[in-house]
Amino acid sequence: MTTTSPSDVRPDPPHSPSSPDDRSLAEFGYPQELHRSLGRYASFAAGFSFISVLTTVFQFFAFGYAFGGPVFFWAWPVVLVGQLLVAACFAELAARYPISGAIYQWSSRLSTPVFGWFAGWIMVIGQVVVVAAAALALQMVLPAIWSGFQLVGTDPAPTSADGAANAAVLGVILLVLTTVVNILDNRVLSLVNRVGVTAEIIGAVLIIVLLLTHSERTPSITFHTTGAAQSGLFGALLVGSFTAAYVMIGFDSAGEMSEETRNPRRVAPRTILTALGSAGALGGLIVLGGLLAAPSLTDGHLSVDGLSYVLTSSLGDGVGKALLADVVIAITVATLAIQTAACRMLFSMARDGQLPFAGRLARVNPRTGMPTAPALVVGILAAALLLLNFASPEAFLAIGTTCIVMLYLAYAMVTGPLLIRRVRGEFTSSGTDEEGGRLFSLGRWGIPVNALALLYGLLMTVNLAWPRAEVYDPAGGHWYFQWFTVLFLAATLVVGVAWRAMRRRAPVG
Repeated sequence: MTTTSPSDVRPDPPHSPSSPDDRSLAEFGYPQELHRSLGRYASFAAGFSFISVLTTVFQFFAFGYAFGGPVFFWAWPVVLVGQLLVAACFAELAARYPISGAIYQWSSRLSTPVFGWFAGWIMVIGQVVVVAAAALALQMVLPAIWSGFQLVGTDPAPTSADGAANAAVLGVILLVLTTVVNILDNRVLSLVNRVGVTAEIIGAVLIIVLLLTHSERTPSITFHTTGAAQSGLFGALLVGSFTAAYVMIGFDSAGEMSEETRNPRRVAPRTILTALGSAGALGGLIVLGGLLAAPSLTDGHLSVDGLSYVLTSSLGDGVGKALLADVVIAITVATLAIQTAACRMLFSMARDGQLPFAGRLARVNPRTGMPTAPALVVGILAAALLLLNFASPEAFLAIGTTCIVMLYLAYAMVTGPLLIRRVRGEFTSSGTDEEGGRLFSLGRWGIPVNALALLYGLLMTVNLAWPRAEVYDPAGGHWYFQWFTVLFLAATLVVGVAWRAMRRRAPVG
């Protein structure tokens, strides 16, 4: 792969940048339009809130247990190690390319503008699907707190018709809220993120301590496949890994927010790694605690109600519901953070004239420092995806798995070109950050870490996308849900190819 000059698709540098951070951005041909107000903790919060361990573990614990039984716990450390390899590569890139639209920008500069465009296109579509999937998580906790939150029907289980429809209604309400916050102001967004992440970390630690102190069994239970719907240990681990894979994505959000972060070359690489590492450790302990504290492993509740059932039954309604309220905060902040990341990706690609209606999508409100149009686009598209839940409860899993596959594939479209550049000796580890320190670098470990990161990412993409009928269409009769991930990815690529063909014939409007 070869690189092309950034001037081919990017604007000329602005005149007289006012700060070192602004001058760093100007090196890549961009003016400072987004407000640079995020510090180290806010950058960490951007990555941690996208991962949102409480949101995702509560949302997918029941699925992991249903198909893997207790042994699905061991998929967790495997996925964490694999994603840390990817995160280490991203940390290097965040230090060298502190630009919004991280995946798109990194892939474009490591390979070609066309290849990078497809990486960004797949990533932004995947992010929109993640927004929808995160908003659906409210169904796992709100009805467990108060039955009045079951606005549609009477059955709160997300696998039921009532639960699926209610999840869509609650999700749309949440998307309205997060869209408003994503329009208001950069400082409001940062404050909500910081407060929410702090509450989530405190809540996660409390949940871990309480679950472990209410254990009903020993950790040896994690070597059993009791109640697993997937036959065989290996099959149980492969499908059980969906839970961990869904949790540990989005750590690149600290890179997405680079243009709004002070000292991004120094801050972003560290917050990418600390966000993933801390979320991975907390999530693994929550899964373990849930397995140890569950009143029963065989009564069917864990496979349907998941961790909400464990909290309320093991800790009592009062404590359990208080902790579930903290999970609601985590879900809200996660949806907000994921939508923000998608907005920055849309903004970055539109700024280069690489999307339909680029002029409008690239416009930043000078007062708020926020790109308004991308927030509306992401909110509307995510809400439209939620309507699939009215069609069938299987849409819940289809949406969740699709977003993971899209992000994993986009990640591989960065680690792949990066590995090629390393092998050719074209990726440098030199340079200094804003404070004069050396840029984050893997040094001589770069090639092995990068190669393992790419291999892991490709294998997990295939595992997640494999059209298992027993997973995606257990009731039968919905072949399109069995193949939903493959079809959605194919449709994304077809639309992308069609858009680029049209763009070659006419200027961007």
